[in-house]
Amino acid sequence: MLEVVVDRRPVCVGSARVSRAGDVVPTSRTFMKIVSARRRKSEPDWRSHARRARYPDLYRHTQGRIATLLFSLLASSICYAQDSSPTPAPESEAIVITGTRIDIPLDQSPASVSVVTSQDFEEKQIERVADALREVPGLSVVQSGAPGQLTSVFTRGLRSEHTQVLLDGIPINQGLAGLMNFADFTIDDLDRIEVVRGPQSTLYGPRALAGAIQIFTKRGDGAPTFMFSAEGGSYGTFREAFESEGKIEQLDYSLGLSRLDTDNARPNNQYRLTNAIADIGWSPNATLRIGSLITYSLADTGNPNTIFDAKPLDNFLTERWLIGPHIDWQPVEWWSHHLIVSYDHERQLNDPNQDGFVGPTRALFERTQVDYQNDLRATSWLTITSGFFFSSVNAGQERPFVSQDFGPQPRFVSDHTDETGIFAQLTLTPCENLIFVSGGRFDHFNQFGDVWTWREAASYLIRKTDTTLHASGATGFSPPTSQDKIFRFNPNPSQSPPPLGPEEGLGWDAGIEQRFWDKRVTIGATYFHNDLSNLIGITGLFETFNIGSAITQGIETELRATPVDDLTLLVTYTYLDSEKTSSADINQPKGARLPRRPRNEVYASASYLWCKKLRTTLSAKWVNAREELNFGGPNFDIEDYTFVNFAAEYDINAHVSVFGRIDNLTNEHYAEVFGFPALGRALYGGVKLRF
Repeated sequence: MLEVVVDRRPVCVGSARVSRAGDVVPTSRTFMKIVSARRRKSEPDWRSHARRARYPDLYRHTQGRIATLLFSLLASSICYAQDSSPTPAPESEAIVITGTRIDIPLDQSPASVSVVTSQDFEEKQIERVADALREVPGLSVVQSGAPGQLTSVFTRGLRSEHTQVLLDGIPINQGLAGLMNFADFTIDDLDRIEVVRGPQSTLYGPRALAGAIQIFTKRGDGAPTFMFSAEGGSYGTFREAFESEGKIEQLDYSLGLSRLDTDNARPNNQYRLTNAIADIGWSPNATLRIGSLITYSLADTGNPNTIFDAKPLDNFLTERWLIGPHIDWQPVEWWSHHLIVSYDHERQLNDPNQDGFVGPTRALFERTQVDYQNDLRATSWLTITSGFFFSSVNAGQERPFVSQDFGPQPRFVSDHTDETGIFAQLTLTPCENLIFVSGGRFDHFNQFGDVWTWREAASYLIRKTDTTLHASGATGFSPPTSQDKIFRFNPNPSQSPPPLGPEEGLGWDAGIEQRFWDKRVTIGATYFHNDLSNLIGITGLFETFNIGSAITQGIETELRATPVDDLTLLVTYTYLDSEKTSSADINQPKGARLPRRPRNEVYASASYLWCKKLRTTLSAKWVNAREELNFGGPNFDIEDYTFVNFAAEYDINAHVSVFGRIDNLTNEHYAEVFGFPALGRALYGGVKLRF
């Protein structure tokens, strides 16, 4: 966290990058712009700054004070107990959006929110979003071997498809399984990642049963800048990347391109990845921006399978692209509109496929989405956020070479899902520093009908001690995936199984965040609890039904500190207790821990800038043993593991720097998924050019 001071007044708070000349350069969207407008007496300072935070020329969001009806009976007593002349809010604060869909200061968020910034990417030399998420409490990242293989994220012990992932407001969970495979998601052109834990279906609909991860691209502002980097290292690895952002009159843009080639450690484990992402916008005036997000990726991976059942020829090709035009319009200061229309497509080819039965397969996924949001500031203490959402998904798998030896088999299986949803949220501020948010949502699906969800949350900032109390309670849901529906096996053709319904959950949390020493030290802790029902599982006849239930609960803690200038420390810890509470699913008995959910996880990092020239960063992650499924036999535990990474970058001058890193410094032998070993010690080095 950096703070820029002009004339002894803080004007910029947030995550920043330090330019090669040594000055502080605010990254787009993350920093508050220095404004000269006089503060309105009817609202706290952060409101006016928040409007200017996301777009320099467009006050996109009409402030955001959130709140929930939890503790509503205490609201009046808290208000009256306050000092008659409370300490005014700072003139600018770090702003988050995902937890409420409107701008709100991070230290007043009623949701459990963590932010990973582009500065973190640079300091730790992170190249993939999955690696950035490893430091977030409550999240467990599981990768099936080396880079390029399936990479999932479990939020508070819930499955990967239970977390909604968004890119600039666009849901991007894809494929037959409905989850986000983070294997191919790089940090090119990314500004920050906001992680909101706890059910968020009221705001984001399906797949938000466990939480939401929103990824923001950079926004061009000022003269165009350019960055090129090239690196090489262990396992035949070469990576090149190019980024550019800026603004030319009314046109702003940001662009990221990268190419990765690596052979990894095992035979048939090669990985080739091409990525492109761009955000382009046109602002004819200060109230309107018309833009579009465009992404493309092509991944070609060898699939060696497990070390116990190696496949020396299996290959997997995945091609994805997305286009998302959007309009942001604020005709008056108290009313704003946001419209996104997106189309994305995914194509997968598994050829050859050495499973010995199905043969080579092709999978297709296409989706059209419309998302409209309306923010109306009815009074100084009430903001009404409402909108609608539409999604149409076609998913299927073509199997042109499927064997017909056992009778006629379909050569193409498919699924079509339509969803229409409407939502509304009230954000109330009954008094200074007390925020409530209350919302509801209705979703209709063409296959299984209607789903209602609700959410209540609250936060209270005690400014005299710089303490934030927050709590939330909400329901969430996750509809059956296309894979759940189209691959159902019916042992009795005369009796069709009942249609699958959405998986459901009720979750709540409560936490505290305490800041010390003029915000140089921040400590936070949150307790969470989730009751899950209607989970999809497999019966003894290998048929999928809504038969499961489970409980997850635990504690998330975080320590961030800057004890001296240029030294940044981070420690996070998660304790998770996850338990099956039903016995119908044959994979695990009642009372068993959910698979691949570690009971304890610890992450720690330290970064120091030496003489304004050399940045060194040391990070480590320890993951406790977790239970692994053993189909056909008793389940077993995968042993604990620890990995340590080291990164360094030296600025030769304002335009040139050299960097290097060592991943898995101690050469730990471990596997996040049993049978799929992670890479051993790896060394990389390269050069960056900036203009």
